[in-house]
Amino acid sequence: MARPKTAPEARSLETGVIHAGDCIEVMRSLPAGSVDLIFADPPYNLQLRGDLHRPDNSRVDAVDDEWDRFASFAAYDEFSRNWLAAARRLLKPDGAIWVIGSYHNIFRLGTAIQDAGYWILNDVVWRKTNPMPNFRGKRLTNAHETMIWAAKSDRSKYTFNYEAMKALNDGVQMRSDWVIPLCTGGERLKNEEGEKAHPTQKPEALLHRVLVASTRQNGVVLDPFFGTGTTGAVAKRLGRRWIGIEREAAYRRVAEKRIGAVRPLDKDVAAITPAKRAEPRVAFGLLVERGMLAPGEVLISPNGRHSARIRADGTLISSENRGSIHQVGAAVQGAPSCNGWTFWHFKKDGAAVPIDYWRQQIRAEMGE
Repeated sequence: MARPKTAPEARSLETGVIHAGDCIEVMRSLPAGSVDLIFADPPYNLQLRGDLHRPDNSRVDAVDDEWDRFASFAAYDEFSRNWLAAARRLLKPDGAIWVIGSYHNIFRLGTAIQDAGYWILNDVVWRKTNPMPNFRGKRLTNAHETMIWAAKSDRSKYTFNYEAMKALNDGVQMRSDWVIPLCTGGERLKNEEGEKAHPTQKPEALLHRVLVASTRQNGVVLDPFFGTGTTGAVAKRLGRRWIGIEREAAYRRVAEKRIGAVRPLDKDVAAITPAKRAEPRVAFGLLVERGMLAPGEVLISPNGRHSARIRADGTLISSENRGSIHQVGAAVQGAPSCNGWTFWHFKKDGAAVPIDYWRQQIRAEMGE
């Protein structure tokens, strides 16, 4: 259950809470180097002039709240520099940040992000399948927003769950253009008057993708512009620890109720596909030692054109080459390199099976 917090001078790191107050002041009071990831949805500074109406003369529920108003670009830039500096202080050395914005502010934010010392990794275009039309017909329909993903520094070993993102995208490398609809229907939160609880509520699908891409289970995620708690809701569901900062009491009440109703996924369900380089290393010789493959046994290439015998020390020997499974695989093909685990096959029940079959069995045992 989310619990509102007031703003003392200094705070210990406590997750699962919504801090009340100015985001810069609160961030400055939290312990330095304590956060793994920050997702920030700062004010867009829309600079609206007057009401906007649809063709039927009904008024568009645009962002005209006090928190989105700044006296000038200079005032907005100063605000951006201050909160970005406070945020960077909180990040662990290998931490990262996502910042979302529209054409009104994202270019100014990009400059501020680089000036603050962050290292930009990607800009991601969130393309909306159901954008609001341009009612006046004087501009293109604004159908996307931009997210900047940046590491704390150019030395940061940031988290990127490449294999998980590839799995989300049907086995194809994830691109930097994400097609996700605006939140509507039951996902769009309403206040006591039946109106939108927050004008810029982000879809949970967007935060799901961000957190799967760049966090690990039990990692600490901070949202300094918490709003109605989309980041907290998704983080809780995925087994991440979260911290919210929100100055508007009405938003905090909605977020608290929302997150309190979220049920975390079971750990095995919330787990994501690990990066291949993060999996336990298994030596080919271990397969020989355990009798999964025997010395003298013949391995073959996928097309059956090449073969090699297993030696007692876990190396291979072919008619002209000897060495590791990778070295001999590369040599017989005349290639500069080779993944021997997928190149060499053994016979199992009459079918050719990659030797990686046994490696994955050992890895499964290691994870038990």
